[in-house]
Amino acid sequence: MQEALAPRTARISPLGSVVPGGRPLPWLASIAAAFVLVQLVLVVPGSGMGWDEAVYTSQVSRELPSAFFSAPRARGISYLAAPVAAFTSSITALRVYLALLSGAGLFASLWVWRGLLPTRVLATAGGLFAGLWITLFYGPAVMPNLWSAYGSLAAVGCFVRAARDRTDRRALAVLPVPLVVVALMRPPDAMWLVLALAAMSLAVRRWRRPGLLLLLAGALALGSAEWVIEAYVRYGGLFARLHRAGEIQGGMGWHMAVDDQIRSLAGRTLCRPCDVPWRHPVTALWWFALPPAAVAGVLVAPRIRRGATALVPALTAAVVAVPYLFLIGYAAPRFLLPSYALLALPVAECLWWIATGRTGRFRTAGTALVGLALTGHLAVQFAIVAHNAAGSRESRKDFTNTAAHLHRLGVRPPCVLTGDHAVQLAYYTGCASRQTGGPDASVTPAGVRAAARRQPVAVIVPPGHTKPAFARGWRPAPLPDAARFRGYHVYLPATVRPLRSGGGEARP
Repeated sequence: MQEALAPRTARISPLGSVVPGGRPLPWLASIAAAFVLVQLVLVVPGSGMGWDEAVYTSQVSRELPSAFFSAPRARGISYLAAPVAAFTSSITALRVYLALLSGAGLFASLWVWRGLLPTRVLATAGGLFAGLWITLFYGPAVMPNLWSAYGSLAAVGCFVRAARDRTDRRALAVLPVPLVVVALMRPPDAMWLVLALAAMSLAVRRWRRPGLLLLLAGALALGSAEWVIEAYVRYGGLFARLHRAGEIQGGMGWHMAVDDQIRSLAGRTLCRPCDVPWRHPVTALWWFALPPAAVAGVLVAPRIRRGATALVPALTAAVVAVPYLFLIGYAAPRFLLPSYALLALPVAECLWWIATGRTGRFRTAGTALVGLALTGHLAVQFAIVAHNAAGSRESRKDFTNTAAHLHRLGVRPPCVLTGDHAVQLAYYTGCASRQTGGPDASVTPAGVRAAARRQPVAVIVPPGHTKPAFARGWRPAPLPDAARFRGYHVYLPATVRPLRSGGGEARP
């Protein structure tokens, strides 16, 4: 492994230098701009607010009560959304802001690698990652996984520079920044990332630098500090929080979730439980091609960059994927975004080798093969993201109409919602969301009845379920016959009276 990671190499360009013989700025800027444009056209218009997004956004919103913040969550993405969420509840404004920011994040994480890889390989890797439906769908979302991917990609690039060139102090100084970002977004991702980089540093004699290892550990500690402090303040200690987080995620242990991830690639944002049939195998063709293409990219990369710039990201991608493939019993495609970002580098090497060989000249058959494969791949990815975006728009209509109906029934801020879909409905109505059970349990039944004496309270009950015991004597009212709420009822205490005239408006 040591020889593979540290072959004889030419000196790499410092982090701040101009790449000899290449102009990465226009290419990477173009990739980032195209990424933003597709989001603004396909994903942003009319998109709704997801359950997790409502939780994260409510933590920094000036207009919304904070939703219950469960043990596995970290606050990094809330901080990122704060500059807009603190001033407006407009979903569109938040989406546009995050779409633009995601383009800048893509550019910055790729920019770290300039001088390590040819511009064509780097731009192709960026296009491959940005072209995934998962990346596009979560670009404008208030979700942490894409930012964990950007941080991982940038951190590995800085690590490669700092490990291979002891004089590259700028890379050493920048390295903690993306690591802190990952830890703020997803502390477990940061732990696995640092574990992978530290192991490779120890495996290669020339990379065994105490200062580098201390820097990795320090960045992890700094980025995770808020999460650890909160564990003692709100959850009874670090191990108590980790235990509760494991419970919410179904128990951490050996779980073969590879097949769950494969089935989720058809467009499922969460597959839990993932016992659905595998109806669209074409959506996972790229997933099966990913490992052999990455291995081929490592093998065909010129020796001057095979070790660090091809093998290091591939090995890191494998390590950070371990918990999501083998340690949790469900799947969400976004979990593997850090691995996809890192694997895009050796895969891009592979594609260019197929298209040009070692001569650098385009080969007709190889170029045609790569072109056809990428065209088909992008067509599938765009079809999935368009379908998911359409579903998000329909969801927003359902929640907006239902929230307006609740307003007309007299459930207006300050108010409390509990029951099914309460977190998302709370965002649209301006209410607080509280649950008496499950992962978001934050109130007792007695607490709900006590709240009902002070403000409007509503219990959302899906079809086939009975109202909870604490709602005994509360009157039922049907919710609008929207696709998401067909057959639902809301139960209201006697203190909640319908509005006599006019209507209610939900959040935009």
